[in-house]
Amino acid sequence: MTKLRYLFLSLLAIIFVVSCSQNSSERLNFERQGQPVPSFSADSAYRFIEQQVQFGPRNPGSEGHQQTEEYLLKKLRSFAGARSVYPQHFMHLGYDGDSLQMTNIIASFNPQSSDRIMLCAHWDTRPRADKDSTNTDTPILGADDGGSGVGVLLELARIFEQNSPPVGVDIVLFDGEDYGKEGDMANYFLGSRYWTSNPPVAGYSPRFGILLDMVGGENARFPKEGNSMRYAPSLVNEVWSIANEKEGIQRFVEKKGGNISDDHVVINQKSGIPTINIIRHNTTSGSHQFAPYWHTQNDDMSIISKNTLQDVGDVLTELIYNRLGNSN
Repeated sequence: MTKLRYLFLSLLAIIFVVSCSQNSSERLNFERQGQPVPSFSADSAYRFIEQQVQFGPRNPGSEGHQQTEEYLLKKLRSFAGARSVYPQHFMHLGYDGDSLQMTNIIASFNPQSSDRIMLCAHWDTRPRADKDSTNTDTPILGADDGGSGVGVLLELARIFEQNSPPVGVDIVLFDGEDYGKEGDMANYFLGSRYWTSNPPVAGYSPRFGILLDMVGGENARFPKEGNSMRYAPSLVNEVWSIANEKEGIQRFVEKKGGNISDDHVVINQKSGIPTINIIRHNTTSGSHQFAPYWHTQNDDMSIISKNTLQDVGDVLTELIYNRLGNSN
């Protein structure tokens, strides 16, 4: 074990001991605090997405994947400090028989606080454009599907550095979420499966988790995802209530969406952390549909909207800085 990893795990052990003493589901307490809320910059979040896309596709095993891992670690260390950022490496046997190195990336803010929340996204991109009409075996750029959630979290990390959040915040970027072929669920959500089976600190129990997936597309709408309503309805309702209180935000739709398999389901089932998913999708006739650029070569910077990023960022900053009441 390297010295840096030892220091990181020792720090996590200290800050998580108290948070593990109370069941997370009993701590979803929200109330307006009357506190100032830092400004979220959609321009900054957009640039963070753009930088990822400039590395090309970030599917495991690619050059873009390696470059992006280095970029994310460097960027998060610049915000949180080297001792508060930890790469969690793991191997996975790929479809071609090669061993793929994958990495979850964990960054902790306000480490002195035992009262914590978790924010997460996946940073890998799909190795095939299987919903495209051509080039179906070619990896996608994943500006929205992968890039947008990470971009929002990097902007929040920048804010946390300048304005210490009132609770501890752990950002977790999962790898290998989108590796699987359609119908082969065992090869999806690889990072969250590994993270829940190999937690950096046993018994980690934040108040809640929020997963961001496809949160940057133009004209995005976010209904209340079904599995999120199953596992953490009070958190869903609070987030959507904040959005509806803000003038001009109409994309958080007050209706139940589809039951979507994603990293949050793994986290809820394996770790018991009440975790919701803010994810773009539509529901028709009881089924859900994603954006027309989903899993195609059209998922590039041309479909990213600063207005969407701004709405998501404004809701999350309000929640974190002004709505988290006493956890007792």
